[in-house]
Amino acid sequence: MNIGQETRRKMRDMGADELPDALLAQDDAACMGMPSGQRIQMAVDEVHAGYVADKIRNLVKRANLRYPQADVRRIGHAEERGPGRVLIGELATCGFATRGQDVVLFGPAGTGKTYLACALAKEACASRMRTNYIRCPDFEEAWKDAQERPGGVAKAVRKYGAFQVLVLDEWLLSRPDDGFRRFLLEIFELRYDDRSTIFCTQYRQKDWHARLGADVTAEAIMDRIVHKTAWVDMGEMNMRAAIGTAASSSPRS
Repeated sequence: MNIGQETRRKMRDMGADELPDALLAQDDAACMGMPSGQRIQMAVDEVHAGYVADKIRNLVKRANLRYPQADVRRIGHAEERGPGRVLIGELATCGFATRGQDVVLFGPAGTGKTYLACALAKEACASRMRTNYIRCPDFEEAWKDAQERPGGVAKAVRKYGAFQVLVLDEWLLSRPDDGFRRFLLEIFELRYDDRSTIFCTQYRQKDWHARLGADVTAEAIMDRIVHKTAWVDMGEMNMRAAIGTAASSSPRS
């Protein structure tokens, strides 16, 4: 398809830089007899697919995932593992995020909580949702750093409150002090019933109140988390140990 230089310039002025190239790259012989509208639609579809792919790559990059290559399709489903294929498939649709529902992945160390959380976060990115992963020790450091800047804490609350999907890893591994608990309460209040948080923790719900301080602040935090949350038992299988055993028993050349 021939496109005049002035038309190409105007298309680029409008931010449609890739569209002229997509049109020019079409095989005129293969497209012979095809209506111009259909050729334009093909070019637009190609450019749009590239735009969406770039958008998703950028969302994944900005999410700072611990496992950026995590993929729900690569997760094994041994009986002792915990969550089954149906449950993981349901979570992978990101319906929980659309509903503003939280997810708690709980189980001992090594059961794959972080990997699954990152895989779900990637699916959220693929659905064009702004996502962020952070370990709770780093989250606490971010809060401490924010206190050193005028208005820093309020800005941090707005930042972490705005992510459509927020992954909090190592949740309650350490007991938060009063100041950090108030910070968490403000964030969960902002996120409640509108945005989704994925918690990775070794502790079951019955242990949360005590680890959060067993006071009215603990009750307020839990009240904003537990009511419509999906609780996912990751089972007892230590995936790191299982992988190490499989690697050590495999034949070597």
